[in-house]
Amino acid sequence: MKRHQLVEESRRAIAEGSKSFSAASRLFDRTTRERVWMLYAWCRRCDDLADAQDKGGDLGDQSGIAHAVSHLRVMTKAALEGRQTADPAFAAFAQVAAECRLTMDHANDVITGFQLDADDWRPRTEADLMRYCWHVAGAVGVMMALVMGVKRDDDFTLDRACDLGLAFQLANIARDLVEDDAAGRCYLPMEWLVEEDIEPGQHTKPHHRQELADMAARLVDLMEHHADASRIGAARLPFRSRWAILSAARIYTAIGREVRRKGTAAWDHRVYTSKAQKIGHVTAAFFEAVRNRPPHLERMPKWTRGDFAGL
Repeated sequence: MKRHQLVEESRRAIAEGSKSFSAASRLFDRTTRERVWMLYAWCRRCDDLADAQDKGGDLGDQSGIAHAVSHLRVMTKAALEGRQTADPAFAAFAQVAAECRLTMDHANDVITGFQLDADDWRPRTEADLMRYCWHVAGAVGVMMALVMGVKRDDDFTLDRACDLGLAFQLANIARDLVEDDAAGRCYLPMEWLVEEDIEPGQHTKPHHRQELADMAARLVDLMEHHADASRIGAARLPFRSRWAILSAARIYTAIGREVRRKGTAAWDHRVYTSKAQKIGHVTAAFFEAVRNRPPHLERMPKWTRGDFAGL
């Protein structure tokens, strides 16, 4: 496919797969926007294939996940080597990889997150939780930063991009605790469950709803810290990229905050941001980007990509 066709396929993928990120992505300059779309299309396709779902919908049959993850590696490697895959999402990744010097190592950092799910992995500690968040989202944040033109040796900015990915995933985990449990997954550290005196596999039962809300709040507190750190990195980006990133940060962290605010009622209905709320976040992000005064943190987050990259 021609580049413009890959861009259009990718635009449709992000419009259908993530209304929140689709809205934020339109704030980038044209070249960056197209590259972000192509990277997103690959991430979305990998997620859908691994989870047997359609554009981020309900999780499907997980019995074939190990084969699906192996397929992702083979298809991604083939695309990067210039071979035909008959899948526009992998061709789009090859295109953006060629333009921004993304590598199979970058892709493997992300695919390893799907491998953890395939291995029926469970986090024992907070470090394990953050390792998972690194693979499925922090590593994507680093690739997004490279797509936006951040230099490969700018470790500080890449660390802050990782922080934003970690924040996004922590918000997602908090929102989806009950949904994930129904699919046989739990991303809450076992140490947290022990501290709350919760029996294995019982954390979403009605009699533990307060404890679940407390652990969700703990996730959101971590989210807040990483999101604040990411704003320091965003201050180094060109204006339009800074605006887009701050918009995405506001939209996603609002989900986490709403989960925390709703407490035990957080999982009665899926938490989301409305179109009007998205517009409000984008508007607020514009003024934040203009001021460009990131928060001063007395301490940076405990966990960052240096703890997990290359593992």
